[in-house]
Amino acid sequence: MASSSLTSSRNSGSSWTPKQNKLFEKALALYDKDTPDRWQNVARAVGGKSPEEVKKHYEILLEDLKHIESGQIPFPNYKSTGSNGKSIGDEEQRLLKYLKLQ
Repeated sequence: MASSSLTSSRNSGSSWTPKQNKLFEKALALYDKDTPDRWQNVARAVGGKSPEEVKKHYEILLEDLKHIESGQIPFPNYKSTGSNGKSIGDEEQRLLKYLKLQ
């Protein structure tokens, strides 16, 4: 998910924990744009945030999504480690060579 701006809201100095972000996502799914008092409900569900903070966090999310969808943010090159200690990318490369798809 997540852009670095979602971890720390721009210009507000308000930091968000991974747990708060997950609660925020769930609350957005529960309280859509037609819900009366949407931001108060989302703030209550997240805990420790004001309605203004959750609304700002949502606006940042929308802005990030616009940048991602327009191609302005490159797709990250994740380097995860598999159970055998090799990076996942190495394993994919090996399989592609084996399957002669590369």
